[in-house]
Amino acid sequence: MSIDALRELIPSYAKDISLNLSSLANETVLNDQQKWGCFLASAHAIGVPQVVKLIEAQAATVLSPEAMNAAKTAAAIMGMNNIYYRALHLMKNHEYQTLPAKLRMNALANPGVEKLDFELWATAVSAINGCGGCLDAHEGELRKHGMAAVQVQAALRIGAVVHAASRIIASAIAAAE
Repeated sequence: MSIDALRELIPSYAKDISLNLSSLANETVLNDQQKWGCFLASAHAIGVPQVVKLIEAQAATVLSPEAMNAAKTAAAIMGMNNIYYRALHLMKNHEYQTLPAKLRMNALANPGVEKLDFELWATAVSAINGCGGCLDAHEGELRKHGMAAVQVQAALRIGAVVHAASRIIASAIAAAE
């Protein structure tokens, strides 16, 4: 299992992160597409090559090619949106919030998977990128369409743990060079 290979890259000082990866891989509050889409979107949002490769290998055993593409799309589009909307939120001059974004976001209209799954993946990526406005917007859509708080929380947990694992692995690789 590629998650086990990923866990082997994590140094002993970060044992909790390794254990969290294992428990999240076995999480049942989300269906497999939702769960592995969160893992994949999170890995692509962070972009540490070793983590992307291993999570992609694991996700490919569960996700269709369309779902794999949609998870990567969630990482890509939210990489842009999270930065833009977080900047608007942080700026004191609120005039920018009244201007049209003029950013292409066609992928949001037809992501290639169930809209709810895409929203969940976008939520995990928005947590990683720290965009409160996007988190509120996506969480609101999820809850409006019946997703339970524990399911949204699972996506947030996946994003947090994939982020931590990615940073730890990148740091270990840098220290070894």
